[in-house]
Amino acid sequence: MVSLLAVGIFSASANNAQADSLDQPVMTLGTSLTSDQKQGTINALSSQINDSNYKTVTVTGDTLVKYLNPSGSNFNSNSGVWSSALIEPTSSGSGINVSIVNYKGSNNITTITSDQYRNAALTAGISNANIYVTSATPIDGSGALAGIYAAYASTGNSLNQSQVNAAQDEMGVLSGITQANKGTDGYTDQQLNNAVAGMKADLAKQGTNVSKTEITNIVNNNLQQNNLQNIINNNQKTQIINLMVEIRDSGALKNSNFKQQAQKLSSDIQSSAKNIFNKLNTQENRNFAQKIWDNIVSFFKGLFN
Repeated sequence: MVSLLAVGIFSASANNAQADSLDQPVMTLGTSLTSDQKQGTINALSSQINDSNYKTVTVTGDTLVKYLNPSGSNFNSNSGVWSSALIEPTSSGSGINVSIVNYKGSNNITTITSDQYRNAALTAGISNANIYVTSATPIDGSGALAGIYAAYASTGNSLNQSQVNAAQDEMGVLSGITQANKGTDGYTDQQLNNAVAGMKADLAKQGTNVSKTEITNIVNNNLQQNNLQNIINNNQKTQIINLMVEIRDSGALKNSNFKQQAQKLSSDIQSSAKNIFNKLNTQENRNFAQKIWDNIVSFFKGLFN
């Protein structure tokens, strides 16, 4: 069973749809929902916003084939779709906000976290939107970004397929790493997603010509800053490096809004999990580069004194 997530878009890039092209919220509904499930889904999602004037888009197996199979999935026209989402475009600078909404009291998204959705949405070219996701049945959420493409295609917009593929791959990589490290001391999903958001911001600073060696350094630095350097194994690190290379090659870095959105995402993650990042911000856990800088500053202070 596949979870479908629809997301609003606001970007200065010519390859990305603009959030202000949505003049109303958009709700996506899985085609496999029973009448009762459909009404329950509508109730759960519509209760999150004040605007009752939303557009409805039905997501089918053909939707999955069209948007997800190019990134390696194997859906067909008969593939079931149960989960749904609501997109609410917001003002410039508000960032990407994702809430997983309970369906009749239960959180049925079993694997993908809200921060993973946000990071993948950023890669796909998304910005400035409130996103509400729910499912009528328990599902892992691995196909969640499909609803984005269906919702915005219905408004006449289109996304870069290379970024779509990178976003899908990213969700798989991040959710896989989080599942593999479940229960590991010193690991949280927020740390990983904060590190990935930082990597994207650093990639954007370097520009489209950033080399694989520079990408490797960026990955290592951000893992260290989030105290993950001894938790993420070499295979997982290679997956992340390859993912960053794919993001570079997808054209995402050509979006002038990408860096700002990545920094906003990192700031939001740290704010929502302040207790975790306060613990990381200790002398023992400060990253190596910062320690070197502190030593340089102390050295020159000593000279002037």
